[in-house]
Amino acid sequence: MLVLSRKVNESVTIGDDVRITILSIESDRVKLGIEAPKDMRVYRYETVKKVQVENQTAANVNVNIVGLANMKNQILNKDHEDSDNAGAPLDTPPGSSDQG
Repeated sequence: MLVLSRKVNESVTIGDDVRITILSIESDRVKLGIEAPKDMRVYRYETVKKVQVENQTAANVNVNIVGLANMKNQILNKDHEDSDNAGAPLDTPPGSSDQG
């Protein structure tokens, strides 16, 4: 991490397109002005992190929902297979004979 000291109305540049200017300093707050191309997105870091956490949580919920749906389908398919075989004759146990 690059650490710089700046006073009010002093700037730093990032690349050729971004300039950050210190607008004011009041107690524990620094007000920044950011000049960047309109197509470049500029967000507060804590906002980005919050969105990332919410997206990860939503992805986990979706995975759990898909998992539950798959389990439900497996149970329904198993029940369907069992009902298809309901009238079928049982296998004869080894060593026994149907012939009398």
